[in-house]
Amino acid sequence: MIYLIAVLFLFFFIGVPIAYALGFTSILSFLFTDPDLLINVPRRIFRGIDNFSLLAIPFFIMAGEIMSRGISARLIRFAQTLVGHFPAGLAMVVVLASMFFSAVTGSAIATAAAIGGMMIPVLKKEGYDLRFSSSLVATSSILGPIIPPSIFMVLYGVMANASIADLFMAGIAPGVLITIGLLGYCYYVGKKYNYKGREKRATLKEIAAGFKDAVLALLMPTIMVGGILSGMFTATESGVIAIIYAILISGFVYRELKWKDMRDILLTTSKISAAIILLIGTASLFTWLLSYHRVPEQMIELLGPIADNPFMLLLLINIILLIAGTFIDAISALMIFTPLFLPLGLAAGIDPVHLGVVMAVNVSIGQITPPVGVCLFVTSSIAKVKVADMLTFIWPKFIILLVIQLLITFVPEISLFIPDFFNGLASGK
Repeated sequence: MIYLIAVLFLFFFIGVPIAYALGFTSILSFLFTDPDLLINVPRRIFRGIDNFSLLAIPFFIMAGEIMSRGISARLIRFAQTLVGHFPAGLAMVVVLASMFFSAVTGSAIATAAAIGGMMIPVLKKEGYDLRFSSSLVATSSILGPIIPPSIFMVLYGVMANASIADLFMAGIAPGVLITIGLLGYCYYVGKKYNYKGREKRATLKEIAAGFKDAVLALLMPTIMVGGILSGMFTATESGVIAIIYAILISGFVYRELKWKDMRDILLTTSKISAAIILLIGTASLFTWLLSYHRVPEQMIELLGPIADNPFMLLLLINIILLIAGTFIDAISALMIFTPLFLPLGLAAGIDPVHLGVVMAVNVSIGQITPPVGVCLFVTSSIAKVKVADMLTFIWPKFIILLVIQLLITFVPEISLFIPDFFNGLASGK
């Protein structure tokens, strides 16, 4: 039944939306193998979405939508006090502000739009090459699915039956590592092209003022992740708390959220959540189909010695995801490949939390690789630069991300040392 995968990708190539492609593939398989199983279609779709943890998705999306209105300027000002004096200081501000913004919204596209909208015109005014600026914003924005709180990690945790708290913690070090790599690249570019930063290093007073201005926004992910780790609330409950906190901060402290904005926020949240939930339902049906026809077991037999070798298996997973990421979005890739890779990873002794981080970084890189690199198209439209013209500046960053991805893949401790540390504290070891 390996042909199921071929049929699924055929649907992708002819332009069928991912959710419908998963559903059509499953229904066609039932029709040609055992029509009596069609009665299970609505039941399996319902079972796939009948999970309390999935309520975290609309909550996180809504909290991110609320916090994305008006806070980007504060985060940028704070980032500028920290790194603005370095060569290519403004470019470094983009990277650092993207990391902060990703932690607040958990969305790569929102980060690309918000940071790009504010920083690309400023970078252009300061003489930065537009191709470099737009490609940097796109690359920096991919931290959304990696740094907690991450919708990707919530979905993977539900599908893999893995601890969402551990997944959140496991994404911290890779996210910081990517940030450091991009900051180093900006420093190199600044030296090479003589992009100067601000004349004077920010004083401690200026840094403190910038931090005071941004601290309430930065506290949101801290409260959410800290509450989950402490056991005060679950990942789903943290989403509700995030919404309340976001409304209080954006509406009553910063006074940038207006009641008239709530209609657009609720509409956007509903549209995105509905699309994800439909995808989860049809993916659940497809997962059950794979299990029914023993496709994971067939893949293990097909791969032979590779399936028993964690190193080779992880290398293969990386290659497949990097290729798939060029034409499939992050959530879709998660839904398609988790049912295939998770049984293989468990059989080879790979930690499911580590596998989740490997997948998150891989599909995040896919958001800056043509032809479907959505973050490229967002920043391209802002900068009014062709995506093809941006590619010259994307490749160096892609290589940096690839090197970091290989480190994360083959040195599991990079991802796992933080969750292991906190789990050790909790167990008293």
